[in-house]
Amino acid sequence: MRKIFAFIFAAMMLAACGADGAKLYRASDFGIVPNTGKDMTKAVALAIETIKKECAGKPAQLLFEGGEYDFYPEDANVREYYISNHDQDNPKLVALALEGVKNLTITGKGLLENPARFLMNGRMLPIAMIDCENCKIEGVTVDTRVPQITQVEVIENDTEKGVITYRVAPYANYRIVDGRFVTYGSNWDMVPCAGIAFEGDSKRLVYRTSDIGVGVTDVVEIAPRVIRAPWNDNRLVPGTVIAMRSYYRPTPGIFVSNSNNTCFSNVTVHYAEGMGLLMQTCENVTLDNFNVSLREGDGRYFTTQADATHFSSCKGVITSKNGLYEGMMDDAINVHGTYLRVVERLDDYTLVGRYMHVQAYGFYWGGAGDDVQFVKSDVMEVTESNRVVEIAPYDKEQIAGCKDFKIRFEHPLPQDIANGNYGIENLEWTPEVVFADNVVRNNRARGALFSTPKHTVVENNLFDYTSGTAILLCGDCNGWFETGACRDVVIRGNRFVNALTNMFQFTNAVISIYPEIPNLAAQTKYFHGGEGKGVVIENNTFETFDAPIVYAKSLDGLVFRNNKIIQNKDYEPFHWNTHRFLFERVINVTIENNDFDGGFDESSDVKYNN
Repeated sequence: MRKIFAFIFAAMMLAACGADGAKLYRASDFGIVPNTGKDMTKAVALAIETIKKECAGKPAQLLFEGGEYDFYPEDANVREYYISNHDQDNPKLVALALEGVKNLTITGKGLLENPARFLMNGRMLPIAMIDCENCKIEGVTVDTRVPQITQVEVIENDTEKGVITYRVAPYANYRIVDGRFVTYGSNWDMVPCAGIAFEGDSKRLVYRTSDIGVGVTDVVEIAPRVIRAPWNDNRLVPGTVIAMRSYYRPTPGIFVSNSNNTCFSNVTVHYAEGMGLLMQTCENVTLDNFNVSLREGDGRYFTTQADATHFSSCKGVITSKNGLYEGMMDDAINVHGTYLRVVERLDDYTLVGRYMHVQAYGFYWGGAGDDVQFVKSDVMEVTESNRVVEIAPYDKEQIAGCKDFKIRFEHPLPQDIANGNYGIENLEWTPEVVFADNVVRNNRARGALFSTPKHTVVENNLFDYTSGTAILLCGDCNGWFETGACRDVVIRGNRFVNALTNMFQFTNAVISIYPEIPNLAAQTKYFHGGEGKGVVIENNTFETFDAPIVYAKSLDGLVFRNNKIIQNKDYEPFHWNTHRFLFERVINVTIENNDFDGGFDESSDVKYNN
């Protein structure tokens, strides 16, 4: 019955978010036929170029029959893309390159029941959308035949000898080279350096394991696909499934840059060697039933190498609803901008700002007329605002690949602006966010991250065994250089089930409000909140085995009301934070009308370090 309703819903969405009145092109007319195993890269490129030429921006629809479409690196579109929060190696090998396209809908005819399945054969970027407008993708899945993450199952764990025997998943290719376990595909190979352990039956991360070492050296193959390795970890009982991985993230599953009014409906990414979806410098996006989820029946426990969805320096409204996010190696959603660090003062009005993180440079940061603000990175305080008059790449002739920008401002700059302690935040590229009716489960690290001053609503979601913190409000001008302060956040009607089974960065409570502030003692202002707003957490249910519910640092304005806290004994409590509420430099706090299992004692359950 659920599938029937899902199909009806998908059909309704096709009509609502589809291509009524658009010129119809059938993929099969270009020789794009499913289930052949042949490379469809050139044929799809021809179809896209034909539509661009014939329609010249007028509405068009490219319809794929349901089934599997294969793409290979040999005839891929070769592109130089600088993708936020990914490794900046170029060129990228792209399967579907949509560039300068307007008013195009790509549809998998079968939608949920029989989508168009785009399968990569090698290290590739499946879908790129660059400089597009009013484009939609629906009824499509993205996957890879041989993922770079290799799954193994523990068969035997001899803790006395420090030896584990494991079976390699059927899809994986591997060879033993000088005693090393080497995995490979058609255009890549690697020796995994880390792993994530999943419970064999539930597919949840194993309690208190976090990132683990893996047995990949001095190994012996004792039977086909059965490996014995020196590996001492008594937590990995027989039946444990381990996703062996590197930390490399060359490409997302879908990359969207400098595009407006983008819609994804009934789209699923089963695997990507980076984010599932990465959007940068885009305006207005709707995700409706966009999933980063396991493919039924294929036996994998993992999905993406990093975040499910990630939005860098976007504006307008980001709406993400009705999605399923599971098994990824990082967060379900991360929304932020990027700080530049001031590295040189050229004159009273002009400076040089630099991208600082190795995975975030080479793309558009801002333009003339943009309002910005300067932040002192040691205390994370805004010092003043200004407006960009002119901006240009400084270390290269073009934006692509540049790290430094020469920026001229409307008003004079402080004398000490280039002392190494100032960041610049672009306020023009900050979005409103709606994250609603989603399921986030069985993933590494955290659930949802938000760093935007615009109105943000997180409601009616299920955060089910997110492993670390379920919701993080961050901001960092020292390490990741991801902006910025959250001014107006509403978290309501959500259900949180057993977060914090593992420890990762920023995992101080189920909801963690955690900006990076190196010198908190010297701070005189507050990073998050202010202006009579702040963070409202209401009408949620927390089911937890441990103590910490909310941690907050440098926040002006917190309301925690009408929530229900259910204490269970699913795991042994272990968190270093033994307070339900732990506050560091937090003011204007209201905690009222909540229902706590075992009662609520403010003297012991709430701690202020102000």
